Amino acid sequence: MSYLIAVGTASGENVDLKFGEVREFYIYRVDGKDVKLEETREAERNAANTSANSGVVAEGTQSCSKGSCGSAQASGCGGNGQGCSGPGEVQGRVEVIADCRCVVCKKIGFQAQKQFEKKAISVFDVECSVSEALEKITSYYYKIDNRQSLRKTEG
Repeated sequence: MSYLIAVGTASGENVDLKFGEVREFYIYRVDGKDVKLEETREAERNAANTSANSGVVAEGTQSCSKGSCGSAQASGCGGNGQGCSGPGEVQGRVEVIADCRCVVCKKIGFQAQKQFEKKAISVFDVECSVSEALEKITSYYYKIDNRQSLRKTEG
């Protein structure tokens, strides 16, 4: 059974980006125990976020850069999903990798986790090398898919 894993990495070496920081996801195809880089996908930005960044405020949205939100901490502009960009930006990013079995990033926020949960996509918050993350995750899925015990065996 073949599946895809999306990884948030700046260079392809380490899992070093938070979900919201990812400009492009590295997509790995896993087939049995074979793992190879399939492609990179640009993280989609929604139209409201793009227009807010250009200084034009779309109807029904607010622009933090215009100061309409007040302080970032008080208003939620810091990324809790209730501030200026809201869950729309998260949904766009989730849709880009909706065909993946899981996503691996340094940190994945609550709004994104909920969106992935709705699509039955697993999330892994880790800080390690990409190769280490892929090795552990593929080993886990290999055991699950082949109905093997996840317990460590002595010996």
